[in-house]
Amino acid sequence: MLRAYLDEYKPVKWLFEGQYGDRYSDTSIRNVYDDAIRKSGIKKKGGPHTLRHSFATHLLEQGTDLRYIQELLGHQSSKTTEIYTHVSAKNFSKIKSPGDYLEI
Repeated sequence: MLRAYLDEYKPVKWLFEGQYGDRYSDTSIRNVYDDAIRKSGIKKKGGPHTLRHSFATHLLEQGTDLRYIQELLGHQSSKTTEIYTHVSAKNFSKIKSPGDYLEI
């Protein structure tokens, strides 16, 4: 679907360009998001930032290094990324102590 979109619309600077080739405004993004949520029947509250947070959280849960997530999100400080992405409790069970690897 993305390939078909790229072939048809041929974006120049932004993947999804606005009407005049600029980036979408915050209001336009919010309107597209709200319309998609309404059509999907999802009742949970949220917004476009929820998608960004979910993206970062899923990357973190899959083991992506926090530095890469920081770069993808465009954060200047790693502290911003650390606060923004919460630690998933399900990953605590996957953590092994270095002692677990010793064959004693």
